[in-house]
Amino acid sequence: MWLNNILETIGHTPMIRLNKITAELPCTVVAKVDYFNPGNSIKDRMALKMIEVAEKEGKLKPGGTIIEGTSGNTGMGLALAAIVKGYKCIFATTDKQSKEKSDILKAVGAEVVVCPTNVEPEDPRSYYSVAKRLKEETPNSFHCNQYDNLANRLAHYETTGPELWEQTEGRITHLVCTAGTGGTITGAAMYLKEKNPAIQVWAIDVYGSLLTKYFRTGEIDMNEVHPYISEGFGEDFVPENYDMSVIDYFEQVTDKDGAIMARRLAKEEGLFCGYSAGSCLQGLMQLKDKLKKDDVVVCIFHDHGSRYVAKIYNDQWMMERGFLEVKSFKDIVNARSTKKLVTITPDNTVSDAVELMKKYDIEHIPVMTGFDVIGAVSENGLFQKVFSNPGIRDEKVSAVLEPPYPVVSFDTPVERLGSLITKENGAVLAKDEKGDYHIVTKYDVIHSLAK
Repeated sequence: MWLNNILETIGHTPMIRLNKITAELPCTVVAKVDYFNPGNSIKDRMALKMIEVAEKEGKLKPGGTIIEGTSGNTGMGLALAAIVKGYKCIFATTDKQSKEKSDILKAVGAEVVVCPTNVEPEDPRSYYSVAKRLKEETPNSFHCNQYDNLANRLAHYETTGPELWEQTEGRITHLVCTAGTGGTITGAAMYLKEKNPAIQVWAIDVYGSLLTKYFRTGEIDMNEVHPYISEGFGEDFVPENYDMSVIDYFEQVTDKDGAIMARRLAKEEGLFCGYSAGSCLQGLMQLKDKLKKDDVVVCIFHDHGSRYVAKIYNDQWMMERGFLEVKSFKDIVNARSTKKLVTITPDNTVSDAVELMKKYDIEHIPVMTGFDVIGAVSENGLFQKVFSNPGIRDEKVSAVLEPPYPVVSFDTPVERLGSLITKENGAVLAKDEKGDYHIVTKYDVIHSLAK
């Protein structure tokens, strides 16, 4: 039997056991994988609920415009509902969010306004303030305000919580969830605590968010707030969706650890998830000493990794932020014993080149004029030429010149070096901070990867 529209596919997402990353834990760990929702995130649930409640209360009328400040996922859920129900959408988002998120929102017909991240919520440029202004300027519009709209947590009380209980057959002992608007963790926790008050609810936060200190002290301390890279969770204010009484513990995770764990989920568990999923699991791993053998832990994995392809799943982006431990040209040079680069001039003889290769046990020599690399000679190339014409040993190197080796930056990753070194091109060069050249060969790359 078919479904009537895309909205009927929301919810009833699978729960999948984690096997490799959590092998060191004494308990069972399963993930509620909500990227199986049509908008690829858990936000589809609350987006639809906010619209349904607004319609029921007469706040959203036919032909109206939905306005929201969103990091992308809520906007996607709202846009899908708007398509089915006949509304327009205008979303304010931040420049911290991945470009993919904005592009996806535009693809489903939404208008997107990008706002600066590092401003106070009350600043007129913040995406919170811009969303409020758009509401005032747009006739027949409704500002969802997912942070303070209690339909957010109601969606999870009515759907997410019951699914967690039913899918674990009531065996769930811990709910672990990143803390953002508060809707998911609060709504699901409210339901689960009604079923079994002993269930532990652990919120995972990011350094730079004030939620953890607020939970522990009841104090809103803006000194806790500083820029962070993690997306989809953490706040610089306390949304009204929170009921801290149903949360038992807060744990903070670094930007780096969350990003690395997300990549591990993809490679080791086959779950291509977003930033918050990595942070959620990382937070759990930090709390492993609190777990026992018979515990059944459910982690909420909010969204899909396709939203983060240009960020946490991009090696260059990760390396620029110091998140990825990748060997580079510099690492290879630093790991071997100090050796001055052996070079030769075009006026030296082929015999001179052969002797240098024997003396230093090398296969590749850059040919230089002053400080300029003009070509190269290699053991393989010289062997072929000398074998066919023994007299060439007395000729100048300029007569047997091979193309110069590629010159790369000193921090080029080893994986990139491997693609530059070919049968015709046996080495690459790079300058260090002092301006001195260094060489890396195929042997150097293989040796570094074997360590």
